[in-house]
Amino acid sequence: MQTKKENSLQNGTGLVEFILQGLSDDPKLQVILFSIFLVIYIITLAGNLLIILLTLADPALHTPMYFFLRNLSFLEICYTSVNVPKMLDNLLSGNKSISFIGCALQTYFAFFLGGSECFLLASMSYDRYIAICKPLHYAVLMSRKVYTSLAVVSWLSGFFMSFGHTCLVFTLPFCASNVINHFFCDIPPLLKLACGDTSRIEIAVFAVAMVFVSLPFILILLSYAGIIAAILRISSSAGRKKSFSTCSSHLIVVILFFGSACITYLKPNSTYSPNTDKYLSLFYTVVSPILNPVIYSLRNKEVKGALRRIFRRRPLRAQS
Repeated sequence: MQTKKENSLQNGTGLVEFILQGLSDDPKLQVILFSIFLVIYIITLAGNLLIILLTLADPALHTPMYFFLRNLSFLEICYTSVNVPKMLDNLLSGNKSISFIGCALQTYFAFFLGGSECFLLASMSYDRYIAICKPLHYAVLMSRKVYTSLAVVSWLSGFFMSFGHTCLVFTLPFCASNVINHFFCDIPPLLKLACGDTSRIEIAVFAVAMVFVSLPFILILLSYAGIIAAILRISSSAGRKKSFSTCSSHLIVVILFFGSACITYLKPNSTYSPNTDKYLSLFYTVVSPILNPVIYSLRNKEVKGALRRIFRRRPLRAQS
C-alpha cells in the first residue's frame, strides 16, 4: 500500500490531500500558540465588526473615506477567517491534513482578498489625495458613483488575480511529497512540491504578483507625493498637522501591509526561506488585520468622537 501511494505521488496522480507542517510540532507550544491566536482572532473579528457598525450607525461617518474603511474592515474579517480557523484546528487537534480542493480554495480566497486589499488601499489613498489636494472639487470627484465603482473594481481585481494564480499552480502535477512547510496553502511552498521544471510558472506567478502588488503601490506613492507636496505648501504648522492627521492612519496600514507582502512575494526565488516566509505571512494574515481597527480607532478623532456619541445616547434612551 505504501509503495502504491508513493508511486501515485511520484507520477502526480492520486494526490487527495496535503499536510500543513504548521508553526510547531511541540504539543505544549501548540497549546500556547492556539490560545494566543484564538484571542487575536476574536479581537480581530470584534474590532473590525465594531468599525463596520460604528461607521454605519453614525451619520457623520457616511463619507467616502469611511465607506472604504467599512470595506477594508469587512475584507479583514474575511481574510483572517480564510487561514486562522484552519490553523487553530490544526494546533488544537494535531490533524494537519487539508484536502486538495480545500487547499486550492484556501489559496484562491487568500489571494482574492489580498489582491483586493491592495487596490482598496490604493482607492483610499486616492480619496485622501482628492480631499487634501482638491478639496473644493471633492464632492464631484468623489461622488457616490465614483467611490462605489472604485470599491467594485478593487474586489473584482482580486477575484481575477486569484483565479489566474490558483489555476496556474493547481494544474501542476505534485510529486515526491505532500507536506507543505507552512501553516496555510501559500504559493511559494506549493511550487516547491511540483514536479519537473516550474520556472515558467514561477515567472508567470511573479509577473502577475508584480502587476497586482506594484501597480496599486505605485498609485499610492503618487497619491502621497501629491499629498505631501500640498501639505508642505500650507503656511501654518497647525494646518499641516491637521491635514496629515487625516491620512496618517491609512499610511501606517499601507506600510504594514505592503511591506510584508512585498518581501514575501516580490523577492527573488533564490532567496526563498520557508521559516522566514512563515513568520512574514503571520504578520500580514494575523497581525495586520488586528492592527487596522486599533490604528483607525486610536489615531482617528472622528471615530473616537463617534464612539463617544454612541455611548452618550445609551443612558439617554435608558432614562426615557
